[in-house]
Amino acid sequence: MSVQRRLNVGSLAMLGLFMILLLVQFGFGTLLRAEQDTEAARSTRAEIANDHVLQEMTDAETGVRGYQLTGDVAFLEPYENSRAAVMAALDDIGAGSSGSRVAALIGQQREAVRAWLDTYAVPIVSGRRLAVDDDELAAEGKQLFDELRRVNAAMDQALAADRADMRTAASGDRREMAILAACLVVAILAIGYSVARTGRRQLLLPLGDLTVTIRRLAAGDRSIRAEPAGSTELRTVIDALNELAAQTETLLIAEHARAARAGLRQAVATEMQELGDIAHTGRRITELIGVAVGADAVHCELVVPGRGEMCSGWPAGAPGPPVDRVVELITGKSCDPVCGSGGTVWLTVGGDAECAPGYLHLSRPGNPTWTAAEQRLLAGVGREIERALRQLNLQNNQARLITELRMLDQRKDVFIQTVTHELRTPLTSILGYTEMIADEDGGALTSVQQRALNAILRNAHRLHDTIGDLILLDRPDGTAVAAETLDLAAVAVTVRDELDSAAKAKNLTVTFTADQGWVRGVRTQLQRALRKLLENAIKFTPSGGSVTCRMAADVRSVAISVTDTGIGIPAEDVPGLFTPFHRAGNAMDQAVQGPGLGLAIVRDIVRDHGGTISVQSVVGRGTTFTLTLPAAAVPLKSPAHV
Repeated sequence: MSVQRRLNVGSLAMLGLFMILLLVQFGFGTLLRAEQDTEAARSTRAEIANDHVLQEMTDAETGVRGYQLTGDVAFLEPYENSRAAVMAALDDIGAGSSGSRVAALIGQQREAVRAWLDTYAVPIVSGRRLAVDDDELAAEGKQLFDELRRVNAAMDQALAADRADMRTAASGDRREMAILAACLVVAILAIGYSVARTGRRQLLLPLGDLTVTIRRLAAGDRSIRAEPAGSTELRTVIDALNELAAQTETLLIAEHARAARAGLRQAVATEMQELGDIAHTGRRITELIGVAVGADAVHCELVVPGRGEMCSGWPAGAPGPPVDRVVELITGKSCDPVCGSGGTVWLTVGGDAECAPGYLHLSRPGNPTWTAAEQRLLAGVGREIERALRQLNLQNNQARLITELRMLDQRKDVFIQTVTHELRTPLTSILGYTEMIADEDGGALTSVQQRALNAILRNAHRLHDTIGDLILLDRPDGTAVAAETLDLAAVAVTVRDELDSAAKAKNLTVTFTADQGWVRGVRTQLQRALRKLLENAIKFTPSGGSVTCRMAADVRSVAISVTDTGIGIPAEDVPGLFTPFHRAGNAMDQAVQGPGLGLAIVRDIVRDHGGTISVQSVVGRGTTFTLTLPAAAVPLKSPAHV
């Protein structure tokens, strides 16, 4: 066989093996890395979803506790949102991991969530066990939530174990790929040796260099590159190998950096969320940061809301930053790394009313240059710490406000009870004796005396009504009442007849149009609400004006509106219109009497009946109040209108 043919055959054989090497290294390797990236992303999503479960359940617990303490249904919004979000997050965990242990823990976590909802949250939200001092329910709720935390923590460990197994498997795959590549290299070298016997000058030295390069690449030296030499064909192969090595090095660097960033930020966030002993947490955070970025020393000084200062360093005994630089460290721009001399870098954390100033200080004399990627990583860690501190501050503020609101509510109740009790007794005597004087036949009263008695009676009755309004406003939420199915039109007719004389006294035109509208409610309360609206319409409408009452009903609701041509309500007073003791500015300017309780009472009555009330008003043209209640089925035998 001629040398040319031997060279051709050898070259073809080497080319074939080299193409296999490229396919293994570039094709299969890329597919393997893509599959590993996909598995890593799924595992990360599962871990995030597991954290989301605990966060959503914590928000739900806070909302339920806030509702239990205040009775304000607005606190139930995170509870309602969290129920669906938690189940969706559990589904995400299942989609992100296929391990049997994780599947079992998902079931346990579902059961823990359902147990807490059914045993603790639902009785409170439904009102069956709303008492704040229900120690048994509180203890059971805490026990169930602690169990949920335990299962959630076990889930974190299981997911972490799955990730570790995945990394181990990935390492094994890479090792197998390296072994396969090494085998291909050995085959190429064997063929090259036979070809070198006939083409020593053209192939021996270049192939020797190429062999060394490939071996070093296989050993893990990603920076090595082969020197182009030899024939044109060999130079092409060397260039392709160098390009492949460069691409592999770039991909590995990017992957390692991404894994380090994601892992560090997640680990620091977890430590802050599971805040226990602040000294231990501080040591863990500084150690995590130091190991991730290869720092020689890490120091942090933070203020944990409600817990005190967190001053920690890693490793133990490492010197901290100079004392004269601490002021500079805590007054910089938040989460903006600043590089100093000698391989130091620091960043400020917080620095406003919601997050007290603190700092992170790192030292790395052996590698003093901090890359842009490392600075972004440190900035992200700082933001995670700051976000956790702000959340703790918000939780402390919420707890303080809830306590203050509860104390204020208790003081308000005591004040109203005391005032109403102390006023009703003497007021009853005043009314009784005044009416006795006015009704006595023993002697005629002068006109001055009669006017005085009338003024006393009028103002005493007004004060008596005000006390009644205060008592009604101060009644506990959820007070049991006897509801019945009644015709709202009949109730409105009764109220209109009661106030007919008052309207005629002011020469007002009262128009009433209504069909039957059946609702479920308490007759006396609905009469009181409609009376308050009509009294206000008559009170605030000048002589010669008009008051119109209209009612419309459909299968879902019954709406009744009261429209007047009175002084109207300024737009700036509308938001607080249904607040107790609130009075519009123009009403006070015109000295229109009234304590400002009527609309607050109307709002409470309408709310107790599951309805709504709205207002539209133009100053100088009049006001329309619309009261909407849920419709009730028409009774088989309609009671007579009253």
